[in-house]
Amino acid sequence: MIELISNAVVIDGNTIRSAEEARAKGVDLEAARKNSLSARILAAHNTAPEGEDVLRVRFDALASHDITYVGIIQTARASGLTEFPVPYALTNCHNSLCAVGGTINEDDHLFGLAAAQKYGGIFVPPHLAVIHQYVREMMTKCGGMILGSDSHTRYGALGVMAIGEGGPELVKQILGKTYDVANPQKIAVWLEGAPRPGVGPQDVALALIAAVFKNGFVKNKVLEFMGPGVEGLSVEYRCGIDVMTTETTCLSSIWTTDGKVRQYLEKHGRADDYAELRLEGPACYDGLIRINLDKIVPMIALPFHPSNAYPVAEVAKHASELLAQVEDEARKQFGDAAKGLNLCGKIRDGGLWVDQGIIAGCAGGSFENITLAAAILDGKSTGNLAFSLSVYPASEPQGLALVNNGSTAKLMAAGAVLKNAFCGPCFGAGDTPAHGALSIRHTTRNFPNREGSKPANGQLSAVALMDARSIAATAANGGRLTPATDLDWSAPGLADVNLDYRFEPLIYHRRVYNGFGNPKPEVPLVFGPNIADWPAMSALPDHLLLQVVSVITDPVTTTDELIPSGETSSLRSNPLKLAEYTLSRKDPGYVERAKAVDLMEKARLANAADPELVARARALFALCGLDILQGAADLKNVGLGSTIFAVKPGDGSAREQAASCQKVLGGWANLAVEYATKRYRSNLINWGMLPFIGDADLAETLQVGDWLAVPDVRKAVKDAAPTILAYVVRESGKAEQIALTLKDLTDDERQIILDGCLINFYNSTRKQ
Repeated sequence: MIELISNAVVIDGNTIRSAEEARAKGVDLEAARKNSLSARILAAHNTAPEGEDVLRVRFDALASHDITYVGIIQTARASGLTEFPVPYALTNCHNSLCAVGGTINEDDHLFGLAAAQKYGGIFVPPHLAVIHQYVREMMTKCGGMILGSDSHTRYGALGVMAIGEGGPELVKQILGKTYDVANPQKIAVWLEGAPRPGVGPQDVALALIAAVFKNGFVKNKVLEFMGPGVEGLSVEYRCGIDVMTTETTCLSSIWTTDGKVRQYLEKHGRADDYAELRLEGPACYDGLIRINLDKIVPMIALPFHPSNAYPVAEVAKHASELLAQVEDEARKQFGDAAKGLNLCGKIRDGGLWVDQGIIAGCAGGSFENITLAAAILDGKSTGNLAFSLSVYPASEPQGLALVNNGSTAKLMAAGAVLKNAFCGPCFGAGDTPAHGALSIRHTTRNFPNREGSKPANGQLSAVALMDARSIAATAANGGRLTPATDLDWSAPGLADVNLDYRFEPLIYHRRVYNGFGNPKPEVPLVFGPNIADWPAMSALPDHLLLQVVSVITDPVTTTDELIPSGETSSLRSNPLKLAEYTLSRKDPGYVERAKAVDLMEKARLANAADPELVARARALFALCGLDILQGAADLKNVGLGSTIFAVKPGDGSAREQAASCQKVLGGWANLAVEYATKRYRSNLINWGMLPFIGDADLAETLQVGDWLAVPDVRKAVKDAAPTILAYVVRESGKAEQIALTLKDLTDDERQIILDGCLINFYNSTRKQ
């Protein structure tokens, strides 16, 4: 079904050769590496001098939604923002349920509209479109690059290399700076064959994620989709696969383009934005993924990760065994709170019964997915028991097309509930399932509690990911898990589904504010009571004493665990209030422990000669055999802060708050064996936090309450020291020397850490 080739390959037309075979035939491999689609696009956007190892990329457009754009604009304002230099879409698809948080959410929307007017941005009102659908429909241009503050920023199927990053990376673009990244490896994804009826894009995506996530095959690399199988896929089908590539941990993606992409752009009034992207001569890749679409079957990703994927038929057949494994994992993660999650109890009458179905967002809410779901449910009923089905078209233009082709009527008659464009079901702000429920969703993620449950309050539910086709087939059976391939696709209504889509531009023309190129600096920003400035942050001191305030030994820690998604969304514009929720699902005691250390730092800043603090710091350094404070009467050169340890933190969302909340609470560093994604590590750096990497045995030895002494840390960062010697001081008083590294920091990244955060960095640059 999926074959992974880890050695370099050269693709020339429909011929795939090993690098050795290609070289023997006279292919210049270095020249061939420059022929890949991504290499050509990156080269066109790279501003670095020739020969420099680090790419310095300028993007063509930016996009954010309403739980990220306030913080981005506030950071940019504090750093000298005057005008948006490229088209910047501010969409409102996350905090659009304005009943949550009182007036907080709509206050953010008014701020966003005023910012679009003041700085020349694009404002997409609530419920009009989810962020990625709007960008697909209105902003993509073949051969371009787009940066978004949402991890699922992926428009490769439309010929655009897109990257999801934390807000500070957008701030850099807004201020005319660059996105700095080591030249990524490229992996070819060779598609062949054609999906069988009933197999959708989510099925292909889940099979791909299962094949490459755990082994890190594509981590921080670029995926290039090509091969004879591409032409048989519709553009929306391609987009459905492409948007899920984020879950492979790749950096970005790009597809070859063809007449179908040209027709898509023509339908959206943007024929001039089309360009054919294809290989021109032999292209060399660092590996290859071969996907036989004929062999893909309906898939389901069981809780609690998109990579935990199996064929739907296999889960239906072996439900008791596979669900028992999920329950075991829940007990490991949530302890007593997992007692109410009796997934094996959903096996009855010879089948597995689910409680809820959701088709929504940038992955599931497409015209094509929903039209096919409506065809499957036409004349059927979702039943009048516990099972429910909610459907969210990804944009109002798509919603109107579904009304016009009769799909909305079919779904409503079957018992489905049609809702507006909204990302809520994907991150825990809408359709949170009942305690103990199992929800099947065509959305992007099924991380623990991402659907909105709160195990600390005794409420726990679970989400499995499926394609819209199989969700509809399950709904037609009243909630009994059913792969869509079990249906008769030669029957009337399925064999002749009309997938012709007509885009209505007036919906956007009448409601979207497009001020790009026409800033109005006289327009005042509108500040609601929950919109707060970032607190002042200190420069990196000469030495650090950091208390370990959380130790997480899970194999992977998601950003949803670092800062919860759904219930905190209305606080994203208030750094201090939001920080109160840091690690609340994974380690509820973290905040108070971090605050206790931060009180010491605040006391140091108020009085560096505080005798109690000086004595405590001197004693800690002495245990390490260091005489740093022996002749000093104060702590002017010693910072006191906190750090967390996690084996592999940062999988998932691009949200900068996963790092900034730690910083607000006095965090100076993370300790990790490795970082799950580049974007989380970048967020740490941009908030002035040290992204330390240490040995794996730290997971065995490090304990909450230990102190980490890092002498001469400022000098080490400034001099780009390959290794930083630090000391772990146990509560017993024993000290152990350890080696830490800060891998691959650019000059600017080192300076950001030295200055204390990106805001300080830009302010110091402006004063020079």
